[in-house]
Amino acid sequence: MQPNDLKKILSSGLLSFPITDFDAQGDFNKKSYIERLEWLSPFGASALFAAGGTGEFFSLTPQEFPEIIKTAVDTCRGQVPILAGVGGPTRVAAAYAKEAEKAGAQGLLLLPHYLTEASQDGLVEHVAEVCKATNLGVVVYNRANCRLTPDSLARLADRCPNLIGFKDGIGDIELMVSIWRKMGDRFSYLGGLPTAEVYAAAYKAIGTPVYSSAVFNFVPQLAMDFYHAVAADNFAEQNRMIDEFFLPYLEIRNRKAGYAVSIVKAGARLVGHDAGPVRAPLTDLTAEECDMLDKLIKKQAK
Repeated sequence: MQPNDLKKILSSGLLSFPITDFDAQGDFNKKSYIERLEWLSPFGASALFAAGGTGEFFSLTPQEFPEIIKTAVDTCRGQVPILAGVGGPTRVAAAYAKEAEKAGAQGLLLLPHYLTEASQDGLVEHVAEVCKATNLGVVVYNRANCRLTPDSLARLADRCPNLIGFKDGIGDIELMVSIWRKMGDRFSYLGGLPTAEVYAAAYKAIGTPVYSSAVFNFVPQLAMDFYHAVAADNFAEQNRMIDEFFLPYLEIRNRKAGYAVSIVKAGARLVGHDAGPVRAPLTDLTAEECDMLDKLIKKQAK
């Protein structure tokens, strides 16, 4: 897939990040992962990001990564494009990019590098090196210690024709408006805050109508219903779902750091699509919290 073709796909619709299946020992469970992707594909997401943040990229080994990406590509071929999460130190991220392209991914999501703070010049070089390592379209994830300014993005746009997307995980509206006003339609813009639904209407108003849904992993129809309400500016329906589902969901998610992933895995188990435990340093929900989530999910089905 050509980068500009991917850019068009990412400019509309709902996106999601499948969780990565592990068995009881914490090893990659290929069979369960295939079944998950086959279950999710028909619900209508525009693209799926394999081994992204919700897919626990940060805990995967270099040996597991290519198999996970290839499994996703082979399972979803002809149904939905697969973008691979890549990240870590610059040369490591570039190596992952090459592996993902070899495995058949249609694009890449460049996650923040690990630990080290960096200047804008350093961040520009980091992103440019990864883009140079691949022919695939790249979406950069603005989050944590990778916070790009409008001027840095303009420099990257000139240097990297395959940098086609900008995903925001910070929630700085002033920054987003500045980037949009400076870069216009050079990029596709994706909302990427945890539980992006609660920010969706605000982001649409500033030119970012596309976002990624974590809850798509266990309540895919509700996630799609909410997206359609956002697309139609149906604020009454959005507010109903925020009040009845998303705000109570956030109360559980916010109990511990890292629960943005853990709660999604718990939800998948509760609806009959168990993906196994999260890997350290994340921790699974407690029995009490799982019961709270179970009641919330069942309430939506009534």
